[in-house]
Amino acid sequence: MSPLSKDDRGALLALARRAIVEVVCHKRLPESPAPTGALARPSGAFVSLHRAGRLCGCIGQLTLSASLAETVVRCAISAAVRDPRFRPLAADEITDLAIEISVLSPLEPMDPQAIEVGRHGLLVVRDEHRGVLLPQVAVEHGWTRERFLEETCGKAGIEPDAWKDPATRLMAFTAEVFSEADFQARSAV
Repeated sequence: MSPLSKDDRGALLALARRAIVEVVCHKRLPESPAPTGALARPSGAFVSLHRAGRLCGCIGQLTLSASLAETVVRCAISAAVRDPRFRPLAADEITDLAIEISVLSPLEPMDPQAIEVGRHGLLVVRDEHRGVLLPQVAVEHGWTRERFLEETCGKAGIEPDAWKDPATRLMAFTAEVFSEADFQARSAV
């Protein structure tokens, strides 16, 4: 996965914000031009929304079924109004909203001992249970590799040590993570 340019990152953040404004404020889906370049390639992504430093929505797509631009738009809308853990955003909350995007590499089977905290995100799958945590989550919480594996199992709704069971599939990915705050910090310098 080659890194996105600053312009591509800015374009994705603008697409995400525009999608959220259209859905929350105007109750309509955004119109988007056909993506080009890196934004047209199929990619998985997550969009995380924060207000006052607190998570208020996070939805992602792991599969490579749509262009990166389309995936980000869909995830932004879902994070704003469909994340079952949070109430839908209100129009007056958008100005205080901070958007973070994680562009994902393809999933790869991974041995638990090869997991690098801060580098890898995890998908744990057993039967119909699935749990995903982004690479930055382990760093934010100061988790060890084992704790990261346990927490991902917990997110899947299975026992914390289920990652040791051969019936549990462990997949890893990396993520290119950027946010509006990155751009605001650069423009203030």
